[in-house]
Amino acid sequence: MTDPVSGAALRGAVDLSALRNRPAPAAPAEAQGAAGGPAVASLVMDVTDETFPQVLELSRTVPVVIDLWAEWCGPCKQLSPVLERVVTELGGRLVLAKVDVDANPQLSQAFRAQSIPMVVALVAGQPVPLFTGAVPEQQVREVLAQLLQVAAQNGVTGSVSVETDAAPDEPVEPPLPPLHAEAFEAIEAGDYPRAIAAYEKALAENPRDAEARAGLGQVRLLDRVQGADLQAARAAAAAAPTDVDAQFAVADLDLAGGHVDDAFARLLDLFAQLPSDDRAPVRERLLELFALVGDADPRVIRARGRLSSLLF
Repeated sequence: MTDPVSGAALRGAVDLSALRNRPAPAAPAEAQGAAGGPAVASLVMDVTDETFPQVLELSRTVPVVIDLWAEWCGPCKQLSPVLERVVTELGGRLVLAKVDVDANPQLSQAFRAQSIPMVVALVAGQPVPLFTGAVPEQQVREVLAQLLQVAAQNGVTGSVSVETDAAPDEPVEPPLPPLHAEAFEAIEAGDYPRAIAAYEKALAENPRDAEARAGLGQVRLLDRVQGADLQAARAAAAAAPTDVDAQFAVADLDLAGGHVDDAFARLLDLFAQLPSDDRAPVRERLLELFALVGDADPRVIRARGRLSSLLF
């Protein structure tokens, strides 16, 4: 994790100039909250390359936490709900801007998002690096408390309120099924084996439970990469190019870090080198990772094509 530091020391750390200078889309005049600060539709917002200038401007009033994520990223799905909960509990002293790196390549490039989840902040238009990876909730709380101190040191002490009449209340989501709730609770506690067991039990009761199947794949990946040393894993894989477990370890770390094409290429190269009788575990791992990223993803489509050519 990178400790927050003063915004003045960060000029040039991230190149936001192209996004800062882009004209923002037309928007209604900003409402004022009860305390005189701006009113926003929600403390958690989705941000795009086009709407980012509005976020930069908002950061002059209140610190903005930027959550860089992607749909295929398992650790992102673990971290994002924690960020949303903590920011909401702070009652307008922070806002959370969520950036889908696949849909917004300019923002991804500007923040140099080489691995995700990646969390940075904006204070008075200046970037403040926070941390990468899915960290425990207590650590998130500590980092955001430090961020508020940094913001105060740089004169950003405002707050926002949430518009109450912008739209009708959304329907309350139904509670999670008991086994799903147990798995989610276990994931938040970092107890991945318990989460795996809960999802496996859910699938045993209902083999068509797509959410349980997706959750199981994500938490298995989290369990495999927890505590892994990337440099040691790469060294072991380089020393044994046909060692299935060694190659699996690096592929898992690459996928968790957002290097999807690298993970697929490694396993496909391994599949091509192995005798036919030894290929089944590699094919199964590839299919598991394909499901994590999503069948419609272009990277999965390309990798499936190469796998098919190797099979036939």
